Amino acid sequence: MDLALDGLLLQDDDGLTTAVLLSLFTDKRARVDDVLPNADQGSTDRRGWVGDDLSEIDGDQLGSLLWLNESAKQLQSVLTTDRQYAEDALAWLVTDQIASRVDVVTSNPSMGVRRMDIAIHRPDQPVARFQFDKFWSNT
Repeated sequence: MDLALDGLLLQDDDGLTTAVLLSLFTDKRARVDDVLPNADQGSTDRRGWVGDDLSEIDGDQLGSLLWLNESAKQLQSVLTTDRQYAEDALAWLVTDQIASRVDVVTSNPSMGVRRMDIAIHRPDQPVARFQFDKFWSNT
């Protein structure tokens, strides 16, 4: 999502990085039965993106539910949920035949940090790898 110059022109890319960032870090609308952060303080904000109402595919939503785990503890169950939320958010890459497979691995590399390693397998191209951890530091 950064702009880069190639001489005097903007540098082109295949858009995969932007697609991955938007898929993972745009807040998908929480389901009615999801436990919301700060629900104990009366929060009822299920977030979501207003553009989902304009989707050509009924029920199609942009983003992920990773935001539900923003301040979660360092537990294996949270890592499992993070992985599932990321896999769900990136599943469209396989459905739309951009990728043949998406692998997500979550871990706790150090105290207070959750990491997500993603490998996107695309036909006739090298595996695209992404690693996110600074977004996951518990504060």
